[in-house]
Amino acid sequence: MRRPELAVALREPLTPREIDVLRLLAEGHPNKGIAAVLGVTENTVKFHVNALFGKLGVQSRTEAVTRAARAGLVPL
Repeated sequence: MRRPELAVALREPLTPREIDVLRLLAEGHPNKGIAAVLGVTENTVKFHVNALFGKLGVQSRTEAVTRAARAGLVPL
């Protein structure tokens, strides 16, 4: 049986780029570091982080990583 929080986390699929950002978040990178690794601007990273928050139904980076890890989207 699925836990309700996992159903919420998986309600809308993540894009490949959002998954890249999420993995780097899970590694503890700040927005500037994520931007450097992915070759994008910090504003682009902020856009992806906000999209992740909405899709995962969370309000913080910690919640996003926790929910994604529980859903099997990122390893811890």
